[in-house]
Amino acid sequence: MGRMDYLAMKTEADMTASVGSDMEELKIAARKLVNDAVMLGGLSFGTSFLKWIASFSAIYLLILDRTNWRTNMLTALLVPYILFSLPGVIFHFLRGDVGKWIAFIAVVIRLFFPRHFPDWLEMPGSLILLLVVAPNLFAYTIRGHWMGLVICLFIGCYLLQEHIRASGGFRNSFTQSRGVSNTLGIILLLVFPVWSLILRAS
Repeated sequence: MGRMDYLAMKTEADMTASVGSDMEELKIAARKLVNDAVMLGGLSFGTSFLKWIASFSAIYLLILDRTNWRTNMLTALLVPYILFSLPGVIFHFLRGDVGKWIAFIAVVIRLFFPRHFPDWLEMPGSLILLLVVAPNLFAYTIRGHWMGLVICLFIGCYLLQEHIRASGGFRNSFTQSRGVSNTLGIILLLVFPVWSLILRAS
């Protein structure tokens, strides 16, 4: 009788220790899951945030070029950059009926009232037209693919080296009038594709 009681007590103690050990392992696994989820969520948020920054930098540089920058660089490359980097919310909004109406009005004014169509609206009009008529291959497949990121990176590198060359060197690109904002705007074009490509490679 005493032996049976001893075995029963030992089995209960083992089970209690095993359950406690399992609970500890579950806690550790839950902590790791939460940490990984927070890290991945942070990376995703960072990518999304950088995409917004890059798009607005490209739009800012496009407006600047049409108003008072007046550079000889091929700033028309900013139009495909915006196409590939524009956040999904704005992209789908402009690709829908709103964008079609804007493109339609722009084309009508350009055709029938060319004197009333200002020069500075030419690039934004081209951007809206490109957003509306771009085939699905460009609008959805390449946009969400690493190829779109490589195109954005190439455009950013080209514009940066052309801007530095036109300024007479890297140091001069920060010291000229409005040089800091222009240079920082172009550098911000590079951050989003570089960050996204690193995340895809890792």
